[in-house]
Amino acid sequence: MTPLVPITTLLAQRRRHGDNVGFSIGDDWGQGRTTFGGLVGALGVAAMRDVTGSNWPLRALQASFIGPVSSDLQVSVRLLRQGRHVRQVQATLSTQGETAAVLLGVFGEARPSTLPSLRAECPPVNRAPEATPELPFVEGVAPNFVAHFDARWAEGDLPYSNGAAWHSRIHLRMRDEAADAELTSVLLADMPPSPAVGRLKRPVPFSSVSWEIELIPAATPYDPMGWWRADTDVIEAGDGYVNQRTSLWAPDGNLAALGYQVAAVYG
Repeated sequence: MTPLVPITTLLAQRRRHGDNVGFSIGDDWGQGRTTFGGLVGALGVAAMRDVTGSNWPLRALQASFIGPVSSDLQVSVRLLRQGRHVRQVQATLSTQGETAAVLLGVFGEARPSTLPSLRAECPPVNRAPEATPELPFVEGVAPNFVAHFDARWAEGDLPYSNGAAWHSRIHLRMRDEAADAELTSVLLADMPPSPAVGRLKRPVPFSSVSWEIELIPAATPYDPMGWWRADTDVIEAGDGYVNQRTSLWAPDGNLAALGYQVAAVYG
């Protein structure tokens, strides 16, 4: 595998030509035949901001993964609608001339409201990150992109361990440099493997079909390099598909994002 290139370097080296933004991605971010979906989403959001502005926080991101993303990623951005408080943006991602993914980003500034602020409380888990052993990255066994993350299971079964759980609680942090808190939320929300993988006896192809993430902007800044936590629950499984929900908690204990995913299981 090539040396690890942090997301900050990928962002610094991006190339913009009008409404199009190009990225070069190494195989250290690979996930089977494609690129890690969380990185694809984060780079897509960065391209949306380059073209349409960066003044409003991202509120929601919908992604449809259509084909493999290779080293040369081209993102074509289109502003669909600009309202007083909400901006809707489409990004079409392609590699080698073929459409690989379509993203829809919803950006919204704060607006006056009589509703009080409601902040969800982070539920306790069995083990803190410091009490959970670090899992070594084994090249050729784990997907390459995993080398960028420190992931520690507080609850649930490890991938392909023939377990019985339909949920996982995983402490997460970056091993290398982190982007800003918003892009780190997008990146980490897709990092945990499905709890359904923990029920399997052996590795089989497993890929995202669609993914939606709803972001909750931070009330106060937090350190993107700190310990995050991803709580994932399988809602339904059958016919070779898995439906699941993920709650991503920021290092300060506040809810950072909610993710919903449909994944295909080939085995």
